[in-house]
Amino acid sequence: MSGSTKTDGRVERGNQTRRLVLARTMDIASVEGLEGLSLGRIATELKLSKSGVFALFGSKEELQLATVRAAAAVFAREVVIPVAELPPGPGRVWALCRNWLAYSSGRTFRGGCFFHAVTAEFDARTGPVHDAVAQARVDWVTYVERTIEEGRLAGGFVEDVDVPQLAFEIIALMESANAHSVLLGETSVYARAERGIARRLRVETTAEARDEVDSPSA
Repeated sequence: MSGSTKTDGRVERGNQTRRLVLARTMDIASVEGLEGLSLGRIATELKLSKSGVFALFGSKEELQLATVRAAAAVFAREVVIPVAELPPGPGRVWALCRNWLAYSSGRTFRGGCFFHAVTAEFDARTGPVHDAVAQARVDWVTYVERTIEEGRLAGGFVEDVDVPQLAFEIIALMESANAHSVLLGETSVYARAERGIARRLRVETTAEARDEVDSPSA
């Protein structure tokens, strides 16, 4: 066996271990927060050597940062990427919102929306983990606003739509459903959020594009 083959094998094993660790840390953080993570705990729970986990991440802070990055990739896969090929307009915004509600209600993460959980944990702190969480929030809000603006430019939303306000309102409805469901174990709130979002979008949608947004029953 050549040296490069041995190296490739070690790299792949390291990548597999990294994926295994991050799958666990994302789930823990969605319930207990990022402060609930430690190299020793993860090594024990996954029956890995602590030195091996330390070699992959180096510190608790790096483990937290890697967890945030991994969660962002999962979020993109579940919520954002599926709408990438849709034409700009209210239908694309509507699909994005429904993807988010499915991501939360389907418990992609055990504690509901990963970022809703860790934002509450780090919103008043400082440091690299706070900055990573804050940037994830900025990226999401910016993406929602851009998706609405692209819909406006395509003629799907009324010309004078207040893009930041509309983005704020639909994000608030989604996050409220997530928080209520996680706390009280109710699922009906997702339907309520869906109805509220649909109604809010339809108010700002041009008559020609109104059919792009379903009108869920009350």
